[in-house]
Amino acid sequence: MKKFHSSTAVVTMRAAQLSRRTILKAAVAAGAAGLVGPLYVRNAFSSSGSLNFMGWSGYPDMAAKVFPAFEKATGIKVVFTEQPDQDTMLAQAKLSLQTSAFDVVEPSLDRVAGWASNGLVQGWDTNRLAMDNYIAGLADGDAGDRATADGKRIYVPTVWGTEAMVYSIKDAPTEYGKCSLGDLWDDKYVGKVAVRAHSSLAAMGRWLEAQGKLPKPWIKSYGDEATMRELWDIALAEAIKHKPNIAQFWTSENDAEAAYRTNGAVIGQNWDSTGFNLRGDGFGFLAPKEGAFGWNQGLVLMANAKNVEQAHEFAKWVSTAEGSALWATAFSANPVGKGGIELTSDEVKKFYAAAYPQDALQKLWWWPSQEAWFIKLRGEYADKWKAA
Repeated sequence: MKKFHSSTAVVTMRAAQLSRRTILKAAVAAGAAGLVGPLYVRNAFSSSGSLNFMGWSGYPDMAAKVFPAFEKATGIKVVFTEQPDQDTMLAQAKLSLQTSAFDVVEPSLDRVAGWASNGLVQGWDTNRLAMDNYIAGLADGDAGDRATADGKRIYVPTVWGTEAMVYSIKDAPTEYGKCSLGDLWDDKYVGKVAVRAHSSLAAMGRWLEAQGKLPKPWIKSYGDEATMRELWDIALAEAIKHKPNIAQFWTSENDAEAAYRTNGAVIGQNWDSTGFNLRGDGFGFLAPKEGAFGWNQGLVLMANAKNVEQAHEFAKWVSTAEGSALWATAFSANPVGKGGIELTSDEVKKFYAAAYPQDALQKLWWWPSQEAWFIKLRGEYADKWKAA
């Protein structure tokens, strides 16, 4: 197994490093002239051809706006394969080792250790990128360490966001400081909750910890198998007691939205993109008082990529103000490039201000690195939870 560079599997990024306040300050500091770092310059060698990219389904602006903008800037056409979740991406990536079907894939930072240990990726040539384009804390520090394997940079960020609480303004009204992960398990929401299986078990664990009902801090369950089983057994048993609450387990953006629009859910734990997309349907999105789950996704270069030059142009463009703003807008999330925040819409800015009031950004809880052994066990617990 390749060594994934991190002081411990359970090290988390400080919320202050990646808070929206930090990002706003960085954007302002960059100055209007800096709409960011180095300007994007077309690479003559790779300003043609195509790139095979595997990413997330349920985000129509990627194909409609993001990839056309990239092609206009570079001449490179993106051949896009959509997948609903990371487990499917990983499975398809393993199969593609025989076919070279993909050049670049977009997992999240907490899952990169598994990609490295499976021999799926190669290092990016940072000399071909523009690493100074990234906002401080997103590609350096602890995030940079976690993006490195065997001394090679194997991951560069594209966007970051959260998993927090979607709620019906009419049927499940709440406010910051009152909104809690514990609302998922409230008896008044029987048959009305939408969650992702493994995320909801983590939510249960963190809620139990907040009440002093765990023998150890929840974060330690990401460090070794024995502790993981000890704490996840407790969370699973408690979650099963509240199984009647679940209206739907979601796995992708599309079915998350369907849980609320067609399947009767009025509250749940979802990505910020789900909350943003439901804002016109009578739903709000808010960080729970225990702290929203933070995620950071980005690009890996497949070990057998055929279009390596084009892949580097792709990663470099995403780090620019224009590229990162378009990517973040498509995901209804946060840009990673300096100056990107200044190019996002007023509607997006308004949504995030409402979702993370007061000290919500300081309380973000970043998903820890999740190596192959953990992902396997996490899947087993998720299956038990769904089948209960």
